[in-house]
Amino acid sequence: MRNGAKTGIITGVAVAMLAAGGYGAYSLVGGSDDKDAPAAKKQRTVVAEPPTAEQAAAGAKDFLEAWAAGDIAKAASLTDDPAAATTALTAFQEQVKPSGLTLAPGGPATPAAFASATGTPSPAKSTAPATPSDAPTDPLAPSASASASASASAAPTGTLMGFKARAEFEGTNRVWDYNGFLGVVKMSDNTPAVHWAPSVIHPHLAPGETISVQPLPPLAGNVVDRNNKALNSPSITPLIPTLQAKVAKLLAEQNKDQSDNGTGVVITNTADQNSAPDRLFTIVDPKPPKPFKLTIDAGLQAAAEKAMTDLGGKKGSIVAIEPSTGQVLAFANAPVTGLNRAFQGQLAPGSTLKILTSTALLEAGINPDTPVACPALSSNPKKIPNSFPDAYPNNTLQQDFMISCNTAFIDQGLASLKPGALTTTAKDVYGIGLNWQTGLPSFDAVVPDAGTNKDEQAMQSIGQGKVQMNPLAIASITATVQSGSFKQPVLVAELPQQKAARDMTPDVAGKLRQMMAATATGGTAKDVMAGISDNAGAKTGSAEATGIATTNSWFTAYRGNLAVAAEVEGGGHGVDAAGPAVASIIKAAGNR
Repeated sequence: MRNGAKTGIITGVAVAMLAAGGYGAYSLVGGSDDKDAPAAKKQRTVVAEPPTAEQAAAGAKDFLEAWAAGDIAKAASLTDDPAAATTALTAFQEQVKPSGLTLAPGGPATPAAFASATGTPSPAKSTAPATPSDAPTDPLAPSASASASASASAAPTGTLMGFKARAEFEGTNRVWDYNGFLGVVKMSDNTPAVHWAPSVIHPHLAPGETISVQPLPPLAGNVVDRNNKALNSPSITPLIPTLQAKVAKLLAEQNKDQSDNGTGVVITNTADQNSAPDRLFTIVDPKPPKPFKLTIDAGLQAAAEKAMTDLGGKKGSIVAIEPSTGQVLAFANAPVTGLNRAFQGQLAPGSTLKILTSTALLEAGINPDTPVACPALSSNPKKIPNSFPDAYPNNTLQQDFMISCNTAFIDQGLASLKPGALTTTAKDVYGIGLNWQTGLPSFDAVVPDAGTNKDEQAMQSIGQGKVQMNPLAIASITATVQSGSFKQPVLVAELPQQKAARDMTPDVAGKLRQMMAATATGGTAKDVMAGISDNAGAKTGSAEATGIATTNSWFTAYRGNLAVAAEVEGGGHGVDAAGPAVASIIKAAGNR
């Protein structure tokens, strides 16, 4: 290579490459509009006729010689898209920085050989062998998303030619050998040209991806819980590769001391930050594997898995959080495959959101013993009824909370709260709307500003309308009430946690706990919380959803240093399905 390229750690620079699909016309020589200027050279374009075998061999040989010699301008001129080739080859030279590059033509190749090199599974063998539970897991090993991205790289256009690539790196005697592929097309001047595509650099490389030398964090060993117990969970195990890759990236950004890291050549997907990088070659090994320790409690996790199994086929999810730290103690989904709805669900939470509405009302000067009537219909233009037929004109706010009176919260919210108050309280007190980095992809909940739309304000005050939550968010809200301070949920203790703008005052926190405790002992949650009401509080919820005849069941509760929330699709009232699931976790935890 020119100028003796050195190995280095390169991050954050994109390889801008465009794959040209099919036979198109590529302008390689510009023209002139000046009639007095010399006649412009005729443009070279790709023609449909394939090159001869001799032309294909010569086109591949000339390109590879120029690339290996570091003559990027010449190599790019021997392609059908010099601009894209120049950008890509320059980026490879600057980001991978091999100290030596050997590229040996290998003659004609087959599409099957190219498919094998990309790592694309054949239709008959689409699943990879399972990793033994006691084997270290590499967070930068090729993932399903990496394979899917590679599969998008169809065999190169033109006559397919193979080559052998060998890259050397300063500071190590390791060499990187791989099989490369390129397509050769025929141009209108009867010369061959390499059809440019990202896969010319490496068969795994697809449009929208980068190839570079990056730090390789230490491999993760066995996955263990907070107490160093081996963790094998149906809900968590499939997510471990994504979790490890995301945690490694977040900790690398936070921790400037990367002495345990190695270095290697990796491909990353610039469009999907949650996908695991595709590690191609290790230049320097990272330190030996360490246990991958999660905040999960294996006992509570087993209880959460059982709670979801006990739903009898209904869809649902559950999350348990430690309020004092924000650490996630357990989460589970039904079904265990597919969407991690515990973290990524986007559902109306129903009356469990009255915890948030109550917070805003208490901060506006309403007290638990303030008279707040519970009429049969709400006062907003599109009147909303309660789920029960009776009216309670002499109720207090606490009594309305205990029986979950929709009309009371709608009317008092419209009377006492300024437009946008719920959105502001959700963000400033409960961290809703901040960018949570839990360790897994998550939907961090939405309480949009309803503005002056009274019907939308009404719906949001009872957890309907455009409000979207999941058990992670509701469990976090409940944990914040219990502790008085928002602690962003995390799955690995060392991860950075977002901070809310302010804590709720001790007075407001105390009143919220008083209202939730009353609901657990004498309100809608009484039966479910029987026997577990000491130092505890709860809130029930049910939410209407499009396309579902029966309401979704929601329930959230805390006891001691534990907060739990669950939802069950089509589960009915909060106490019908989600409530027993939450109660089972609290009972399994004992007195934390």
